[in-house]
Amino acid sequence: MKDNHPPARPTERASGTKSRRRWWRILVAVLASLLPAAVGGVALAYPSLAATTCPGCYGLTELHPGVYTEDGLTPAQRTRVGEVAEQAARRVTGFYGTRLSSPGLLVCLTDTCYRRIGGGQERGVAVLNRSVMLSPRGLDPVIASHELSHVELHARLASSAAVPQWFDEGLAVVVSGDPRYLAPESAPDRCLVAPSGPLPVTLEEWLRTASADPATYARSACQVSRWLRENDGRTGLLGLVARLNAGEPFSTLVRTP
Repeated sequence: MKDNHPPARPTERASGTKSRRRWWRILVAVLASLLPAAVGGVALAYPSLAATTCPGCYGLTELHPGVYTEDGLTPAQRTRVGEVAEQAARRVTGFYGTRLSSPGLLVCLTDTCYRRIGGGQERGVAVLNRSVMLSPRGLDPVIASHELSHVELHARLASSAAVPQWFDEGLAVVVSGDPRYLAPESAPDRCLVAPSGPLPVTLEEWLRTASADPATYARSACQVSRWLRENDGRTGLLGLVARLNAGEPFSTLVRTP
């Protein structure tokens, strides 16, 4: 189609170019001013996420690769942090055979440090399957491996695959060998509290139920330990993950309480 508009004169082109450049400078300036505010907003609203991204910004230093802790620890405390990290990683690797996940481990030995990175009253917590935070009450291989188990399981599950929360939590108890909720491996049946009725499926249901009744952990661990015993342990679990990743629903693969 023929263009009936007269061609722009050189001065008009120059003027248009200067105008566009001016607006680009304004846009860049606006974005530059908003970015620190956005980052600051995330840090204030989600300090645990921000601490995962930048441990040093929250006063944590790298003790070993991927293990961060607060400054001012005694040599004995630093040794303890390293031992817990190593033992917890060994438990997860021992259960799965290999590890696909490599989350950062953020360890606080004071409540002030733990509050600063967004922690609450829990002993430990997995953050978006990217890191694990341990409180002063969670500096223990059992607690650390429990949280690392959550990260490892989700690293193996496809984004479209899912397990109910009771299975996720029960498996973490089994991996960690938590004596509060399971009998020793040598026991014929590791259950301390047998399941009775439905177990929490969603995270919201789990938080509500487990906070009111800590025995929910024992019931879930019982159900998972019995399933593992009946399904060849690690081999059965890895097979379950493969079938979930292939699109089969959990409800058709595992009998639910």
